[in-house]
Formats: sequence, structure tokens, C-alpha cells
Amino acid sequence: MSTMSKQAAIRLPDETYERLQRLAARTGRTATYYIREALEEKLQDMEDLYLAEEITRARSRGASKTYTLEELGRELGLGD
Repeated sequence: MSTMSKQAAIRLPDETYERLQRLAARTGRTATYYIREALEEKLQDMEDLYLAEEITRARSRGASKTYTLEELGRELGLGD
């Protein structure tokens, strides 16, 4: 299965662009590789943060419950 790629144009401060170019030259990878890697990592962090915030809001509204390890063991029938 082949996936489609979309193109996006971004503007970078001169210093960031130069750092990116130096990194690419030193490592033999493309600047595009590093932009994609950085974006994927940051997106994952942001998705995790927003999920944690949603869970926190649900807990504060009483829409979600937490369990101690002991309670979880009892709930799953993993008693002594």
C-alpha cells in the first residue's frame, strides 16, 4: 500500500535554517528528514498532552474513575 505525501511550505528564522543545514551536512541526511522527524515528535507530544488534559477534565467532572492497584486486582479477580 502506498501512501500519499502532501507538501507544506514553512518559513524558518535564518538561525534555525542555518542550524538545520549544518546538521544535514554533518550527518548526510536531508533537511527534510530532520523537519519531518521534529514535526512527528512534536505532534506526538502535543497529542499526548491534549489526551492527558481531556482525561484530567473527565476525572474532575466525575466522568472517569481511578483505581488503586489493589482495587484493580480485586476487580480483575487477581486476589491472593
